[in-house]
Amino acid sequence: MNIKKITSILLAASMLVGAAGCSKPNNGSQQTSGSKKTVELTLWHAMGGVNGEAVKYIVDEFNKKQTDIHVTAQFQGTYDDAINKLKSSMTGKAGPDIAQIYDIGSRYMVDSGWVVPMQKFIDEDKKFSKDDIEPTLLGYYTVDNKLQSMPFNSSTPILYYNKTAFKAAGLDPNKPPKNFQEIAEYSQKLVKKDGSGKVSQYGFSMAIYGWFFEQLLAKQGAMYANNANGRTQKATAVEWDKSEAGMNILKEWKKLVDSGSVGNFGRKTDDTKNAFTAGRTAMILESTAALGGLVKGAGDRFEIGTAYLPALGTENPNGGVIIGGGSLYALNNGDETRQKAAWEFIKFAVSPEQQATWSKTTGYFPVNKKAYDLDVMKKHLETAPQFKTAIDQLHNTKVNEATRGGLIGVFPEARATIETEIENMLQNKQTPEQAIQNAAKKVNDAITNYNKTNTK
Repeated sequence: MNIKKITSILLAASMLVGAAGCSKPNNGSQQTSGSKKTVELTLWHAMGGVNGEAVKYIVDEFNKKQTDIHVTAQFQGTYDDAINKLKSSMTGKAGPDIAQIYDIGSRYMVDSGWVVPMQKFIDEDKKFSKDDIEPTLLGYYTVDNKLQSMPFNSSTPILYYNKTAFKAAGLDPNKPPKNFQEIAEYSQKLVKKDGSGKVSQYGFSMAIYGWFFEQLLAKQGAMYANNANGRTQKATAVEWDKSEAGMNILKEWKKLVDSGSVGNFGRKTDDTKNAFTAGRTAMILESTAALGGLVKGAGDRFEIGTAYLPALGTENPNGGVIIGGGSLYALNNGDETRQKAAWEFIKFAVSPEQQATWSKTTGYFPVNKKAYDLDVMKKHLETAPQFKTAIDQLHNTKVNEATRGGLIGVFPEARATIETEIENMLQNKQTPEQAIQNAAKKVNDAITNYNKTNTK
C-alpha cells in the first residue's frame, strides 16, 4: 500500500473519531470540554406558550453562566401528561433528572421512591437559606417533615371584577364583595338582560373546578382529608362529607346559579375567563397567574379589579388560601454527580433575580421573598397593581394543616370526581347532599385502593 493511500485512511479514521467525540451525549452523560466534563441534565416541564418561553429563558441563562452543567428543557404537555409520562419513563429507568410536577402530585411523588428530597441538598449546602422561600409554599411541599420539592410556579385564587360594570350598576368599584352573601347581592345589581329577557351579563361566575372546592374548604379552616389533611400520616378518607364545610360550598354554589344572576360556563376554566373578558360576566374566581391574560383580554374596554377569595360566611381566623401550581423535583437517578448538578440548577431557578423575571413574565408568585427587593419586581407591581392583592392574600394566610392543603395519592382523580358531581348538581340531576355523598364514596374507594398498593 503506498504512502498516499495510508495517509488517506488515517485521515478518514481521525475524522470519524472526531465526529463521534462531538456527537450529542445521551441523557445524563458527561461531555468532555477541554479538561472539564460538562454534566448533561434533562428537565421535564408542563409549561406551554409564554410560560414555556419563560422556562427556556431560565434554562438558557443558567447554561450561559457556566460550562460545568448543561440543562436541556423538554415540554411534556399538560400537568397530567407530564406525570403520566414520568410514571412510564421511571419504570424503564429513562426519566429526566429534574421534573416539574403539579401540586396535587405531591403524595404520589413521595410514595414513588423516585425523589431525592430537597431537604437533603439544603442540609448539605450551607450557603442556601430556606428562610428566603415563602413559608406558605414550604408548608405545602413539606411531607414527612422534609421539604420534598422546590416551589417553582405558585399561585392562589382571587376574585376578579369589572370595575366599569360596578360603576354602571351603582356599586363602589373600590369595594368588592368580601363574602358569598355580598356576591349574591352584588350580582342582583350587576346582571343584565336583553329585550327578550335573555341574560347578557351575569353578576358572577365560577368554573366547575375542583381546585375552587379545595380552596373554599381551606377558607373555612376545614380539612380536605383525615389525619390532619394527610400530614401526620397517610390520609384514609376525605373529611368534607363529615363536616358542614363541604355542604356549605355546594349549597351556596347551587343557590347562586339558581338565582339567575350567576352564570355557569362549565368545567373549562378558559370558558369562564373568556366570558369575563367578553363582558358576559362581571366577576369570576381565577388563579393569580391569569391576571396578565385577563388584563390583555379586557384591553381598554373595562378596568379590572382584584380582591381576596371571598369567604362563605363569617371570615374564619384560621382560614386562608392553598397554593397551587407546581414544584421542581430532583429525581433519584443513582448518579450523585447529576443530582448535585440538578440542585445547582434548581437553586438558580429560584434565585431572586430569576424569580422576579419569572413572576413578571408569567403572573406566578416569586417563590423567593428577596425578589420583591429588586427593581424589576418593584416596577412590575407599579404597572400591575392588581397583583398586590394576591401577594397580600398569600402573606396574610396562616400556615396550618388546612392551608397547607390535603395530601392524597389520587388527587387528580378526586378533582375530576368532585367536578362531575358538582356539574350534575348544577344541572338538577341530584341534590347537594347527594353530590357530597356520591363524591365522597368514589374518592374514598380510590384512596383505599391506592393505599393498598402504595405501602411506603
